[in-house]
Amino acid sequence: MTIEGHSIKIGEALSRVPGPKGEPFAELFRHGSLSVEIFAPRALDTQQPHSRDEVYVVVRGTGRFTFGKDQVAFGPGDFLFVPARVAHRLEDFTDDVVVWELFYGPEGGEEP
Repeated sequence: MTIEGHSIKIGEALSRVPGPKGEPFAELFRHGSLSVEIFAPRALDTQQPHSRDEVYVVVRGTGRFTFGKDQVAFGPGDFLFVPARVAHRLEDFTDDVVVWELFYGPEGGEEP
């Protein structure tokens, strides 16, 4: 179930995680092609490449973000972009890591 309205508070978002099947994420908002999720993995990030472009905005925590063959350190306030179908994951992250995930655009991603 998504949150109604135009504003999502982090506390309300985090109250949805884990999801109904124990997932470390929950979809909170959908509008057109935009889907907003909260993602709070614990110990291991097992996600697979996604079929649409994706943006992460780090709320809290630190670690390393691996995407394709590249890697970058991340921390609160950082913006991370992943094109559709590119392998990516959070690694060596702190126990309190939380990120907003925004999926958008067509299947296969937008043209650069």
